[in-house]
Amino acid sequence: MRRGVAALTAAASLVLLGAPALRAQGTEFSLGGGIGVPLGDYDDLVKVGWQATGAVSFALRTLPVRIQVEGSFSQFGEESPLDIKSQLIYGTANAVYRFESSADSRFRPYLIGGGGVYNYKETGSDALSGSDTKFGMNAGAGFDFEVGGAGLFLEARFHSIFVSGPNLEFIPINLGIRFGG
Repeated sequence: MRRGVAALTAAASLVLLGAPALRAQGTEFSLGGGIGVPLGDYDDLVKVGWQATGAVSFALRTLPVRIQVEGSFSQFGEESPLDIKSQLIYGTANAVYRFESSADSRFRPYLIGGGGVYNYKETGSDALSGSDTKFGMNAGAGFDFEVGGAGLFLEARFHSIFVSGPNLEFIPINLGIRFGG
């Protein structure tokens, strides 16, 4: 546990120290959170939950897309009287296409999609299963809205995790802030 905290602290320090150079290259940082809506068979097992995410995106000079790498945490309550929560920790790599808008517009819609690695775990005093890690994909849309020196975003994405049987599917709806770029 201590090694993980030390590694996370070192990584965060490197990102903060390099932020001015990254800004010059068109790098953006995002923090957000919101609700997670389970779908399909997953909806039969869990209730609407909450979500937190952090991301870094990089502009590609020759293409009209950005690359966004992010880490997220989601938690859903079970649809039973037992003390069980469904927890997802995942990282994704995505392409982000921002639609052209006028120079005066504060509203910038975008599409986002990609793949990732998802770790599923049940927690709580009545939880029986261990954790499982699987691949998955996501696709969605959102918009950025400029406010002062930063930008707000609202986004919804469909996630599908490839498990045996029906895929585990949910839609996080996040509100957050972007800075840099």
